[in-house]
Amino acid sequence: MYDKDDCESRRSYIRRRLRKSKVSQYSATQDRNNTAPSLVDLRSDTVTRPDPAMRAAMAAAEVGDDVYGEDPTVTRLEAVLAERLGKDAGLFLPSGTQSNLIALLSHCGRGEEVITGRDYHIFKYEAGGASVLGGCMFDPLTVAPDGGLEAEDVAAAIKEDDPHHPVSRLLSLENTHNGKAVPLPRCTAATEAARQAGLSTHLDGARFFNASIALQCGEQALAAPFDTVSICLSKGLGAPVGSVLVGEADLLAKARRLRKMLGGGMRQAGVLAAAGLYALDHNVSRLAEDHMRAQTLAEALTRAGVGDVAFGTNMIFWTPMEDTRSELVNRLLDAGVTLNVPATGPIRMVLHKDVTESDFEALLQVIQGV
Repeated sequence: MYDKDDCESRRSYIRRRLRKSKVSQYSATQDRNNTAPSLVDLRSDTVTRPDPAMRAAMAAAEVGDDVYGEDPTVTRLEAVLAERLGKDAGLFLPSGTQSNLIALLSHCGRGEEVITGRDYHIFKYEAGGASVLGGCMFDPLTVAPDGGLEAEDVAAAIKEDDPHHPVSRLLSLENTHNGKAVPLPRCTAATEAARQAGLSTHLDGARFFNASIALQCGEQALAAPFDTVSICLSKGLGAPVGSVLVGEADLLAKARRLRKMLGGGMRQAGVLAAAGLYALDHNVSRLAEDHMRAQTLAEALTRAGVGDVAFGTNMIFWTPMEDTRSELVNRLLDAGVTLNVPATGPIRMVLHKDVTESDFEALLQVIQGV
């Protein structure tokens, strides 16, 4: 515990760190007395909001108590996604983090090991939940330039049957990864290396449909190498909340029990599931538009000569030149472009369905004037 003096000292330290970089003080909501109207929000595709048609579907949803298995809309959403991905069953969950956590706990016991990527969300950005709550260990591997894992690295990471080692139990991959759609052969090679040693496989498919469209790969083919797949509904698909975990029936029965244990059971959740069903019917194919806009925006940044630019699917990673970083970022923020701006390194820009055609044209005009 910190005493009062320690806390004050820590606050002073944080204030000093913020003062060292003007850019680092910019919050994602431009909290710097900026009166510029918001033009476009490029922080993430999680900022998407239900449109009127989705809201109407939610209002009209037939509901029941899903913890009792009596919500027909939730049941339909689970069945629809399981069928689309060629799996036995599905489970509706409040978030992608909980979906991944429950998948890992369904596959692994305490002291067992998950082999995954060092930069993957499941290792880096989910608060170590599988370790804290499930006693699972991680062996994080270097992620290849295309976002996948090398099959040779996976094979080398699998532990021998020795009491000194944790038991390697699961390989967890991610697709897309930082906007990169990982090619199916890369995924298949890694999962085959895992299966040869008796490991199970999981896919964090938060942006699964972005990957499927970018790779022009069928949904069932992309899901086939994995025992479980987590699908997020609240990113580019535009639903307000929710993820679905799909997989083998026995695993999903265990996952349902874990959902209850972790507080993820919801009662009349059909109003949320209806948004997911609407998104699957109306918002999957339009993801290609986000991908095309990301490429167009990346090309505009490149022509402007304002730093290094990389892009994939619906994401751009822009690294401004250090000597002009603050000035360039200021111009974008002053024009109403909402960004997450780290003090150093690349700035991520994410295209999504709430960026209208007029918004995008105005954004390109801003880039041309930077």
